[in-house]
Amino acid sequence: MTREEKSQIIESLTEKFKENPYFYITDASGFTVAEVNAFRRTCFERGVEYKVYKNTLIAKALETLDGDYKGFAEKALKGFSGIIFSKEVGNLPAKVLLDFRKKQGKKEYRPVFKGAYIDSDVFIGEANLEMLSTLKSKQELIGDLIGLLQSPAKNLLSALQSGQNNITGVLKTLADREEK
Repeated sequence: MTREEKSQIIESLTEKFKENPYFYITDASGFTVAEVNAFRRTCFERGVEYKVYKNTLIAKALETLDGDYKGFAEKALKGFSGIIFSKEVGNLPAKVLLDFRKKQGKKEYRPVFKGAYIDSDVFIGEANLEMLSTLKSKQELIGDLIGLLQSPAKNLLSALQSGQNNITGVLKTLADREEK
């Protein structure tokens, strides 16, 4: 591979990192061609992208980004490395990895989770994969927050409706509560 080809790969990889705020580094060594293709197909079907790159190219692309990726690169970029890119949901690659492992039904876990970068947080090691799969997405957290904010208004509406949509009924209910 020429220097020109390497620099083009680094540039395209840098753009991918900028476009995708969530990415996971995996190790799929020991996979057959059929297994790699099956994993890629699973990723495609679930809306994430899986590509294999050389570790040096990944490290150089990370160096061009804003932020400190040095520790992440040192820990996660060893051996055979593939990257799962996700644009919108941080926990989706973890779910894809776990689902693919279940479908395989083998005792050994492949692809092996090496590390993840999610909203400027770094997660290293297989022990974090289960936790990452249960992480709520930004949209889910916003939905929960809106539900909590709407709760008092819903309580007020139900109190108003309990008096048969009659203010006097609400006032009578409140007066009865004060007498007790």
